[in-house]
Amino acid sequence: MSANSADGADELEVVLVKAGRTKIRYPAVLLADDGTRVSVRAPWAGEGVRDFGFVRFEPGDVFTEHYWRDRWYSVKEVRTQGGTLKGWYCDITRPAVRSGAELVVEDLDLDLWVSGDGKDVLRLDEDEFAASGLAERDPEAAAAARSALDELEVLARAEGLTGLV
Repeated sequence: MSANSADGADELEVVLVKAGRTKIRYPAVLLADDGTRVSVRAPWAGEGVRDFGFVRFEPGDVFTEHYWRDRWYSVKEVRTQGGTLKGWYCDITRPAVRSGAELVVEDLDLDLWVSGDGKDVLRLDEDEFAASGLAERDPEAAAAARSALDELEVLARAEGLTGLV
């Protein structure tokens, strides 16, 4: 089977890689895989509460995550355990690769947060991206990452991310 082919597994393990190392891996329920986009649902995989100041991720939160094989980002819809929309957390990544029951995504440091009401659109971690050295090591990937962040920001400000996912 090709690394990017769809298969009927009910659960995937999402593997987030950063700077060549596995940052986190967690199980997720496969919702759909159309050969281009893979959608999964998983509970908050972090330990305890993570307070970013503009949003808190906490036990019980549910993430519906969308990964593309042909785009340089992923979009994660975040809801409380009770179903209230908190917003969308977008990671700028290399295109996702699925191999069997594993979905591997390489995080490129840039992120975008869009609040549930769409009023707050925040570019995040641009300092981490600059410090990562990606622009020097892989200028094409760095350009693709910046372009993906710009694309998501324009979309979020113009029409929101609901239509994307």
